[in-house]
Amino acid sequence: MYITIDERDKRPLYQQVADEIKGLIAAGELPQGSSLPPVRQVAADLGVNLNTVAFAYRRLQKEGLIKVKHGSGALVTSRMAGQKPDDQVKSQLRAALTDLVLAGLTRAEISALVSEVLDGMIREK
Repeated sequence: MYITIDERDKRPLYQQVADEIKGLIAAGELPQGSSLPPVRQVAADLGVNLNTVAFAYRRLQKEGLIKVKHGSGALVTSRMAGQKPDDQVKSQLRAALTDLVLAGLTRAEISALVSEVLDGMIREK
């Protein structure tokens, strides 16, 4: 599993870790049943505190994407397929789109950017 963090990013480190793992799940690179690396290994690889990664794993577990068993590690449980976006997801999307609008991007530029990112995440079958 390859993830990166960016210290210049405004998001907290735990959120960056969680978002990177979510992206891998969404792209199918971490399919259901896949084991996640131990918290200590991810923390060492990224050069962050152990608690940062542990908190990211807890967030993913709360969202139903992984299942964490003490001593057994973490497994991907779902891609959340078929679930409709809830208010929190819509709120996060709205915040991201607001940042793009405030950055001066047009509707067409935002649409193209979203398509580009989705193309990188979702492989056509």
